[in-house]
Amino acid sequence: MIKFANVSKAYPNGAVALENVNLEIKKGEFVTIVGPSGAGKTTLNKLILDEEEPTEGSVLFENADIATFSRAQMTHLRRRIGTVFQEFRLLPNKTAYENIAFAMEASGKSDEEIVSDVPHVLQLVDLQDRMFHFPSQLSGGEKQRLAIARAIINQPEVLIADEPTGNLDARSTNEVIEILKKINDLGTTVILTTHDPQLIKAVGQRIITMERGRVVADEQKAHGKHNAV
Repeated sequence: MIKFANVSKAYPNGAVALENVNLEIKKGEFVTIVGPSGAGKTTLNKLILDEEEPTEGSVLFENADIATFSRAQMTHLRRRIGTVFQEFRLLPNKTAYENIAFAMEASGKSDEEIVSDVPHVLQLVDLQDRMFHFPSQLSGGEKQRLAIARAIINQPEVLIADEPTGNLDARSTNEVIEILKKINDLGTTVILTTHDPQLIKAVGQRIITMERGRVVADEQKAHGKHNAV
């Protein structure tokens, strides 16, 4: 579904974010990309979203080179990808319901669809009792679960979660991971990036380890296989 073919990313100041990355993420996978800050994890996500372009190599989505996409094609692609960030990025003057409804309105959904779908997705992330609360009235874990609900409301095929548990305590982290697993079980491809190696135990599927812009290990725990790169 998503493929990095000999991808390197360097900046004008000489900093190298990625070096010769070869990586394929298949439809329906739950992939955790782990590594310290500066390992290149966020750069991978930015390349998928075309927020950055590779210096060398190609990033492919369904065998099409993202760098060749027109603006209209890129807009369409981004609608197929949901994103969740460490900072939540919620609208503070809107309730939980309104934050999600706003995302639906922006994608052209009808009032009937909003009324039908928003309560359902809030239930999926266990926030049905917080529907009319503002972000300031929610805990950190609840804010992140709301951010996830907003990211998946338009049924993306891929969900990118970039350090989504960085600001959360252990209990909230576990709640977020369980929700991401549930979303994956429903068929969404999930790409989780983290600098916390403890999350590996919680997720337990495919773990890609990065160091200094390179993929150094790719472990498929479900099959007991480990491949050093």
